[in-house]
Amino acid sequence: MAAAVKVDAVVLGAGIIGVCAALHLQARGRSVMLVDRRGPGEETSFGNAGLIERASIVPYAFPRSLRDILHYASNRASQVRYDPLFLPRIAPWLFSYWRHSSPTRLAKAAIAMLPLIERCVDEHDAFIAASGSEDLVRRAGWIEAFRTEAAFDRAAAATTVAAEHGLSFELLDGGGLRAREPSLTATLTGAVHWLDPVSVRDPHALTMRYVGLFASRGGRFQHADAGTLAAGTDGWSVVTDAGTVAARDVVVSLGAWSGTLARRHGYRVPLAVKRGYHMHYAAGPGAGLSRPVLDDEAGFVLAPMARGIRLTTGVEMAGIQAPASPVPLSRCEPLARQILPLGERLDAAPWLGCRPALPDMRPVIGPAPRHSGLWFSFGHAHHGLTLAAVSGRLLAELVTGAETVVDPAPYALTRFV
Repeated sequence: MAAAVKVDAVVLGAGIIGVCAALHLQARGRSVMLVDRRGPGEETSFGNAGLIERASIVPYAFPRSLRDILHYASNRASQVRYDPLFLPRIAPWLFSYWRHSSPTRLAKAAIAMLPLIERCVDEHDAFIAASGSEDLVRRAGWIEAFRTEAAFDRAAAATTVAAEHGLSFELLDGGGLRAREPSLTATLTGAVHWLDPVSVRDPHALTMRYVGLFASRGGRFQHADAGTLAAGTDGWSVVTDAGTVAARDVVVSLGAWSGTLARRHGYRVPLAVKRGYHMHYAAGPGAGLSRPVLDDEAGFVLAPMARGIRLTTGVEMAGIQAPASPVPLSRCEPLARQILPLGERLDAAPWLGCRPALPDMRPVIGPAPRHSGLWFSFGHAHHGLTLAAVSGRLLAELVTGAETVVDPAPYALTRFV
């Protein structure tokens, strides 16, 4: 039997979170093997709205008003759809999510997440420059648009918090919105144009550029089943297609599948999955977008991508292995056509991905409390791309014992176990 290949660290999961962790470990002098059962960036990192969302200083919370709860409970909303057969299994998690979304706890979550959000663009910019990826980046912010004057007025009032945090934005009435994005229809009455965020025209291509940077610096990638991870006397090992790899440290960045591996090693983490779909469309004659647009009241994003206009749906609560449903896209597409002229579908079928989410609206980043050399970075929910680079830096600093860029305490696994 061939001897195991030895590296300093193995990163399980080659989505954008794992790739950034590998790059940061590598930059701190560690030899790193990146492994995944699929190719890099082929799971959730493949299909998102492409936002590095510097403006999201308040996490996505569970609705608190009775009207909103009843609206979503009807299971007819465009923003959220749930599998009725799955609801009993997810109900305890939803209750915990609701509890953490109280005003006091939501404020606590916002404070916890702010240090990461504040650094998200700067940390990505270092990798964007090093990987030669500026051509994939659009520095025009994104637009949060509203169908009703009442919703726009509420959003405009809420921007006082953003202003207090130094965020740049412009309030646009209907005419100003169409001057900014001429293809948008009069269905939208106003918008907030968030100026600080950056968008990516091909998130998978960006992930692959980062992987190329990792490889150019001596990093290696192998296909492997993370379930083969085993503890040894002096570290960890995983079986790849090319043989066994051994390392002192292993990082679990498996996205929605991280909870399964954590349980195998004795850690029960309340990780749920927010499923989401996307479809690409040709732009209608003479139409187009120059930046992503969120239809706030309908709960979808239209984003200009290399392939076409990408429609990303809201949230579907269903099992991670449940078959794809046509419902989320069928609800969102007619609404999307109301605000932007869209041509034909460009994909044979909708893409489906799984966002890993924790009920307190912050990720797990840090060590396993009962296993030396076992580290976690997962649970970034809607902000995987946004937080990947800064999360990778924090994780690498913890692994190497360096001073950390932010206080890691709010993201510790010990809050659950």
